[in-house]
Amino acid sequence: CYESFCLLLFCVFRIDISVFCFCFLCFPVVLLFYNHCLSHTHTHTLKAQSVLCSPADVDECVTNTHSCRQSQMCVNMVGSFVCEQQRRISCPEGFQQRRNVCVDIDECEDGTHTCGVGSVCENTVGSFLCGTKLTCLTGFTHDSHGNCVDVNECNAVVVPCGPGSSCINTVGSFTCRQRSKTCSYGYHSTSDGTKCVDVDECEVGVHRCGTSQICHNLPGTYRCDCQTGYKYDSLRKVCNDVNECWLRVCAHMCVNSPGSFHCSCSPGFFLASDGKNCEDVNECDQSPCSQQCANIHGSYQCYCQQGFSLKEDGHSCHDIDECSQSVGALCSFHCVNTEGSYQCSCPPIGYVLSANGHACRDVDECTSGTHNCSSEQRCYNLQGSYRCLSFDCPISYKKVSDTRCERVSCPANSLECQNAPMRISHYQLSFQNNIIVPAQIFRIGPSPTYSGDHVIVSIVKGNQDGYFSTRKLNSFTGAVYLQRQVGGAKDFLIDVEMKLLRQGTLTSFLSRIYVFITSSSM
Repeated sequence: CYESFCLLLFCVFRIDISVFCFCFLCFPVVLLFYNHCLSHTHTHTLKAQSVLCSPADVDECVTNTHSCRQSQMCVNMVGSFVCEQQRRISCPEGFQQRRNVCVDIDECEDGTHTCGVGSVCENTVGSFLCGTKLTCLTGFTHDSHGNCVDVNECNAVVVPCGPGSSCINTVGSFTCRQRSKTCSYGYHSTSDGTKCVDVDECEVGVHRCGTSQICHNLPGTYRCDCQTGYKYDSLRKVCNDVNECWLRVCAHMCVNSPGSFHCSCSPGFFLASDGKNCEDVNECDQSPCSQQCANIHGSYQCYCQQGFSLKEDGHSCHDIDECSQSVGALCSFHCVNTEGSYQCSCPPIGYVLSANGHACRDVDECTSGTHNCSSEQRCYNLQGSYRCLSFDCPISYKKVSDTRCERVSCPANSLECQNAPMRISHYQLSFQNNIIVPAQIFRIGPSPTYSGDHVIVSIVKGNQDGYFSTRKLNSFTGAVYLQRQVGGAKDFLIDVEMKLLRQGTLTSFLSRIYVFITSSSM
């Protein structure tokens, strides 16, 4: 090792460039070899040359005290170490890397070859060869390696041998051997000769049963029985008719016949599919009723819909006139009979039928916008109608609201203006003509009131027929009454004056009241 190291020094310091290049290329190998030798001769060499080699070198790569990265390789040096980049191995085509070594790929084994169906793949180093398959003779076929092997024709889906024969495979072919089987009495061999099956004497006609008897096949033999509806007489050896009606096999009525019987049913029933029991006839399927039908056991019952009643024939229905009965009283205005029912009607103008179908509901033309009042008029709804009202203030008054006028300042010398009402207010009242009289319909009084106030209430206009009257309730309140009954619908416009005496001053107020009396026929 020492000589190799000296050779390395010689190569590095030689002047000849060729020798220098060779030493540069072999330097890592020599250096690794030198470090390896040092690791084995370290003890002996250092001891032998303790003066020259002391202190001993530490191999950082072996003691793992180096600072190389995972992708680098540690190379020990005397008194130090170097980190070299590891070289990646690149394998040629047809090889793959395994543990830093390139190994051959077997394309035939892993199926990456390109040989056709009629070829055989053969692996080579770094590649593969495609050879032609052998041509096999009749009775042979190729195996997975392309060799010709014998075909076992006896294992084919369609057995080559006919019924009664067994197949024996041979090299390149097969042979068929006939089979045979001996059967007992009443049995015969199958066509393939593999098993024995029963002989049906009844079907082939080799039985000895009489003309009135029935043949029943049994395994290896047969039996003779009487026909259905007959019983065997062992003494006379004949078959006699059985009267099934004695056994009560029918649900309703039974009629016996030779070898059989017949069941029948009562009216309203029909014979069931078993020929013995009876099932109810659903007469309603034939629609015997004019409206509704209910099937009952053995018969049916007709019913009528609501608003109809059943006639005496028990099938037809006729309409009920509800309006002529107490049912018609449910209508608030008018009852109209219909087929099977009735309808309530309302006056053609001003009313609509309510959701319950009986009462009539007033149409509010003012809210719905179906009135014909002008923009200067005010719409007032009535029961079944409406009115268009105008509230104009007279001269010397100003309008302070839609329904109120107040007097402006009067000249000092105008006594008429000073005696005129301080305020004119408009009101609308509506009542039905069946109101109980006398009825208080309006109250009037000052607001606010003071101690010592006195009022006088009177009707100054519109009471020519004397339907209304006034009454003083207390010192500061008066009332208007409907004094007598109004025969029908009628409109009134009355002026009610209230004179207020307060602290020695007399002031008047006018209430202009529209009273609308509507008909109570609703």
